[in-house]
Amino acid sequence: MDALHTDLYQLTMAAGYFHRGMASRVATCELFVRRLPRHRRFLVAMGLERVLRYLEQLRFTDEQIAYLSALPALADAMTPAFCSYLRDFRFHGDVWAVPEGTVFFPNEPLLRVTAPIIEAQLIETFALSAVNHATTIASKAARIVLAAGDAGVMEFGTRRAHPEAALDAARAAYAVGCVGTSNVEAGMRFGIPVLGTAAHMWTMAHPSEEAAFEGYVAVFPSAAILLIDTYDTLVGAARAAAIARDKLKGVRLDSGDLGALSVAVRRILDAAGCASAKIVASGDLNEHRIAELRRAGAPIDLYGVGTDLVTSIDSPALGGVYKLVEIGGVEPGAGAARTPIAKFSEGKATLPGAHQVHRFRDPAGRLARDVIALDGEPAGPGAEPLLAPVMKQGARVAPPEGLDAVRARVRAEIAGLPEALRRIDDDPSPGAPFPVEVSPELGALVETVRARVVSGVG
Repeated sequence: MDALHTDLYQLTMAAGYFHRGMASRVATCELFVRRLPRHRRFLVAMGLERVLRYLEQLRFTDEQIAYLSALPALADAMTPAFCSYLRDFRFHGDVWAVPEGTVFFPNEPLLRVTAPIIEAQLIETFALSAVNHATTIASKAARIVLAAGDAGVMEFGTRRAHPEAALDAARAAYAVGCVGTSNVEAGMRFGIPVLGTAAHMWTMAHPSEEAAFEGYVAVFPSAAILLIDTYDTLVGAARAAAIARDKLKGVRLDSGDLGALSVAVRRILDAAGCASAKIVASGDLNEHRIAELRRAGAPIDLYGVGTDLVTSIDSPALGGVYKLVEIGGVEPGAGAARTPIAKFSEGKATLPGAHQVHRFRDPAGRLARDVIALDGEPAGPGAEPLLAPVMKQGARVAPPEGLDAVRARVRAEIAGLPEALRRIDDDPSPGAPFPVEVSPELGALVETVRARVVSGVG
């Protein structure tokens, strides 16, 4: 159960709503990112599937309720009535979301939740955790895949992340175009191709490199990719070719000057009749190093990327937030008027009302501009709405989307990026070189709400 995977203040506020008679009030909240991280020109939405599974399964057990009752900060509120409410808790809300794999920009809602206010409140922390992490990794991996071009990228970072985070990272990386993962659990759970060779320990455990290669080929005659840089890379390449011959699927380089070594190794393999053998490179790689190798013409077929990918080392955290945008007085779907809500604190202002994002493309199909508008506001010709309903009254509106469909969406989204957004050179500026506009109707509502809250009327 994930019910306690939250911050304490979500539970104190939930208890407060309950005891103040606000439990049936309807809230609309939206999850969005205020600004692009440094070194990013776009983000790739990911984590929605994890959120939907959480909403379907969210329950409080008797053990969890007993624990909450013993917390000093909650003890006064854990009355029999509130404990009974938690025991029967289910998510009954409506959810709209941007599909996984969609490119998006600052202030555009990724997730819109309309639910009784306690339900909308309790899910905030988990939703942010799931979406922020998966989107961070997906956006980093997309840059690495862009840099690799026609070469493949393998996600190799499990040992550099928390075990559960490593699983989500493997899924996110595969979704945006990596060809596979080293994480076996991720392979089984998500249907991702599992890839790998052997470590230096295999070679060092044998009396010689020849013995190590012979033993590996004997055990894996159909999947022999040999790590050749334990002692001398070029000697290792020649030995691998001589021992494996037509069974050699590839060799891996994990150290040294990968550009120069890959050229020399390619010559050795080709001269030995192993022209079909692939060259795999790994070892502290990222999008910049891969781009350098490709510009230099390094004949590398596959890149294994670990630490930089699964930690998004240059921008390791995403500042996604989840904010109240509307509040009403009755259950969802009853049609009662809701009051638009916004905050106006400096640097952290929000947009009032429930929103839709209208996307416009140029004649070539590339992204041209986005418009954040009020939900239901006319979009104009050619607009693509980004948010779609994914959950109604706590139930999915469609089965879970397969990763192949997400991968196809990412390919189309990346192909539709203007060239300026596809660049991977680090840009230290915080702004996005892509126009995201606010519709005139939404702009007018901002001023109306500002006047209302400043005057204190309503």
